[in-house]
Amino acid sequence: MGCSRNHGLIAGAVIGAVLALFGGILMPVGDMLIEKTIKKEVVLEEGTTAFKNWVKTGTEVYRQFWIFDVQNPDEVIFNSSNIKVRQVGPYTYRVRYLAKENITHDFENYTVSFVQPNGAMFEPTLSVGSEDDTFTVLNLAVAAAPSLYPNSFVQVLLNSLIKKSKSSLFQRRTVKELLWGYKDPFLSLVPYPVITTVGVFFPYNNTADGVYQVFSGKDDAAKVAIIDTYKGKKTLGFWSDSCDMVNGTDAASFPPFVEKTRVLQFFSSDICRSIYAVFGGEVDLKGIPVFRFILPPKAFGSVIENPDNHCFCTNKETTNNCTYRGLLDISKCKAGRPVIISLPHFLYASPEISALIEGLRPNEEEHSTFLDVEPLTGFTLQFAKRLQINLMVKPSKKIEVLKRLTKNYIVPVLWLNETGTVGDEKAEMFKKKVIGKVNLLGLVEMVLLSVGVVMFVVFMISYCACKSMKAK
Repeated sequence: MGCSRNHGLIAGAVIGAVLALFGGILMPVGDMLIEKTIKKEVVLEEGTTAFKNWVKTGTEVYRQFWIFDVQNPDEVIFNSSNIKVRQVGPYTYRVRYLAKENITHDFENYTVSFVQPNGAMFEPTLSVGSEDDTFTVLNLAVAAAPSLYPNSFVQVLLNSLIKKSKSSLFQRRTVKELLWGYKDPFLSLVPYPVITTVGVFFPYNNTADGVYQVFSGKDDAAKVAIIDTYKGKKTLGFWSDSCDMVNGTDAASFPPFVEKTRVLQFFSSDICRSIYAVFGGEVDLKGIPVFRFILPPKAFGSVIENPDNHCFCTNKETTNNCTYRGLLDISKCKAGRPVIISLPHFLYASPEISALIEGLRPNEEEHSTFLDVEPLTGFTLQFAKRLQINLMVKPSKKIEVLKRLTKNYIVPVLWLNETGTVGDEKAEMFKKKVIGKVNLLGLVEMVLLSVGVVMFVVFMISYCACKSMKAK
């Protein structure tokens, strides 16, 4: 490069400066373009990427069940022994495969309402056995009787019906019966109108969850998918104070631009409350960087550990005066039936709760709940919702199969893992449309900036060197 070409050196330096300047300008401008595009595409309205996947999820969702098979029913009934259980599973069903229905837009309030139909299809190839596999499980109707009918005279009448129907505290039931319902022989003898079909999830098929009304995000992307009302109300009617509020989304997606410091709130009708997840780490999901949010132990913590949970403590007997952790009594949500929610195998629960149950092995990796959220869009690309269904069993002097019990039991019936992962095809499409464009823009910005700076420095050094040589 000759020193006689000073004008060329200056021109090269100028071009480098322009490239560097353009690269620098492109950074905020590019970020603004990305932000604008994402805010447009996450809106819940016809024609957006979010709306298409929101109406009917493109992810296959499965609900796996593990049944607690009771090994010593007679010892429990006659000696009030510890309950020995053996988990068997998974029995897998495909769920959430039906599209949302009754979708109605309110363009003035920027909301959209819908109901979510329920359906479950058994998946034999993903299960350890058939729906006809039979186990010894808690008798749901008999176990609930003392809580539903505390009056001694009524319990005497119920006892005669339990004996006449040859029912007991435990029973033999198939997986299908336990989950989706069976005609109970004891309840069938009750001389006044009662629902005689019993099942952990009865009724389920051909029912719907909702009505939900959520914000579309058209006016404010920070509100997209957040639930405004559930069944026409902002509160549930089961709890007091802030515990009764319907907060957050349904966990299928969250407002975009998720930061690690954000607490993700979501509502679950399965547990009759809103709950939250906190950042737990970064994960690579099929080439897509996601944030893993986890349900923290304090979400089901005792009032001592988490004072905000004071309004979830509605039964001081169940929780030892609100000092036990790891339980959620949802009997008010279940028409008085003594249903108690926990994490599987009583993970994070007070040791006193599981002391009466033998055969449990809590494991954080297998039994904790998490959400894998893509931070730019707020879409949940993978999740695992894990819960355990338990019933409170109390002694009763008037009911023969309960009169020899000397203590209250919180008896695990089953635990479930509802899980979904974005498919390979959807993941590739997401990488191409979102991650790929963002990475390409970032690459262009860095190349322009780097090349521009290098050109400017090289040509300016050459120019100064030539000028120095001429001066000599």
